[in-house]
Amino acid sequence: MLILNPIFVSLLRGTIRSAIRSSEWLDEHYERVSLEYVLHSRSHLVTALRTAVTVRRDFPKQLSTMAAPTSNDGPITASQGLHSTSAIHKMSVANADLPRLLDEAKDATNVEKNMLIRQAFLTYPKAVIFSMILSTAIVMEGYDAVLLANFYAFPSFNARYGSPTGDPNNPYQIPAAWQAGLSNGAGVGEILGLFINGIVSERYGYRKTMLVSLVAVISFIFIPFFAKDLITLQIGEILCGIPWGVFQTLTTAYASEVCPTQLRAYLTTYVNLCWVIGQLIGSGVLRSLVQRSDQWSYRIPFAVQWIWPIPIIIGVLFAPESPWWLVRHGRIQDAKEALRSLTSKKNSDASFNIDDTIAMIVTTNELEKALESGVGYLDCFKGIDLRRTEIVCVTWAIQNLCGSAFMGYSTYFYEQAGLPTVQAFNMSMAQYAIGFLGTIGSWFLMSHAGRRTLYVHGLAMLTLILLCIGLTSISTAKGASWGIGSLLLVYTFVYDITVGPVCYSLVAEIPSTRLKTKSIVLARSVYNVMGIINGVIVPYMLNPTAWNWKGKAGFFWAGMCFLCFTWTYFRLPEPRGRTYGELDILFERDISARKFKGTDVSPWAHEGIDRVASDKKGKGEEKEMGAEFVEQVSA
Repeated sequence: MLILNPIFVSLLRGTIRSAIRSSEWLDEHYERVSLEYVLHSRSHLVTALRTAVTVRRDFPKQLSTMAAPTSNDGPITASQGLHSTSAIHKMSVANADLPRLLDEAKDATNVEKNMLIRQAFLTYPKAVIFSMILSTAIVMEGYDAVLLANFYAFPSFNARYGSPTGDPNNPYQIPAAWQAGLSNGAGVGEILGLFINGIVSERYGYRKTMLVSLVAVISFIFIPFFAKDLITLQIGEILCGIPWGVFQTLTTAYASEVCPTQLRAYLTTYVNLCWVIGQLIGSGVLRSLVQRSDQWSYRIPFAVQWIWPIPIIIGVLFAPESPWWLVRHGRIQDAKEALRSLTSKKNSDASFNIDDTIAMIVTTNELEKALESGVGYLDCFKGIDLRRTEIVCVTWAIQNLCGSAFMGYSTYFYEQAGLPTVQAFNMSMAQYAIGFLGTIGSWFLMSHAGRRTLYVHGLAMLTLILLCIGLTSISTAKGASWGIGSLLLVYTFVYDITVGPVCYSLVAEIPSTRLKTKSIVLARSVYNVMGIINGVIVPYMLNPTAWNWKGKAGFFWAGMCFLCFTWTYFRLPEPRGRTYGELDILFERDISARKFKGTDVSPWAHEGIDRVASDKKGKGEEKEMGAEFVEQVSA
């Protein structure tokens, strides 16, 4: 036993008694929360206070260490540390039945994490179907992205809208300034659509927003189809970009919310597959019409865009609303019905329970509210959400900063590199077919390697390929153009097996569920801004009447890709296999990106917040417990 200064011991006893008796939180919630919540780490507190008494000058430091553990290693529970304790306390205030909800949420979390992929598909078959139907809208955007970029290599399109060059090999060219303007027209419209979606979809729901956007795109396609000059074509592209911007974020958010953890990667990266499918179809349509010299050679490709909206509208009419959206709006019973519509009662996993899953959604939503995660755009830049916003924005921007612009302008690039027009279109079709296979291959890699690993290694490989493209372009050999084309095919495969599809999984998993739509909107907006910049500089890089860099642009993009690799290594975490509740705790505890994978979390622990077992347990008993605790401290 230590010999203590009597005055200091008396002061210490009084302080602890006062904290126990007059704690505002304990007085307000006495009947709901037991005293063990305050004292569940009693033995650690005794040790810390004994040390503080021995070395009085270190008392504030020791108390701070005791109250807020600084280690980022080892298991973390929701009741650990000042911030998490406060979050659980706020949740207990908002939910009188929190202990039961936490138990059910914990059960649902364990079931979801232990569910095999095959079981997940059998349990959520309708969620997979409806997610794929909505994501198919991205085919239209991928199709149009190829359409305009490759029209610049289309003889009949250049003759109708271009200017004479005096070059017998390329008699007409769309001026570089108009190439940049047309390519960026859709991007500007998409940014408008993104911000509209962030507000409208959160207020009216995903289904209604999707239906209105599909009707809008049917109307707007008439403008480029009947365009007689570049100005009209530009207006049409801007207006079509608005619903495309809605599709970009809404489909990813819906896919991530209607499916379990095991299927998240597959359904979110399916969005990228739809993008590649659109590009492949666009290249095929252009290749089939490249030798036509009349106006229908470029009007038919515009008309093909009317094929998709009607079937998608029919599918959306039958699709249920996202259960997460319904919970955020307090419609718990509707959320249960929606979840029931997304799952199969006949083939579902034996351990799956709809009530437990809804409890997990409710508690995740309440946890994020307790962590002061709002639902507005400004909330994306506050507290722990600032880091999450940075990650999703840079992750998506990397898609446009790693040299992928070469793929969008592939046909024009091949043509400027020296390939005949028909062969340039053949190479583009091969490129997108390889991209299709690469995206499917990414599904197998993600189940073993994880998102972060694929992103880091993918960017490293893309940097080397771009450097090789630059070096090959220096050569004056006859086969150099075919060498550049072959390297671009390799680039496409690596991109579409790593960075391309994995990005969609990351931007859907990293944000908090309450800010998911807003975060994806901001991230995609950054992506589109980078796309607009690409749309300005890439035509100048490739156009023979401008900078005329051609393959030497590979050096520039290799440098940009290396910078992306550096950021990814230090800042991108690994969300693979994590529920949204676990990710909330990891970000709240400020775990470094490289430690996300190995850190153990238990977000639904609720030691000390169980209801008092008997109403007979009065304040007298609590005082006795407090007195016993003080005696242990002074012993």
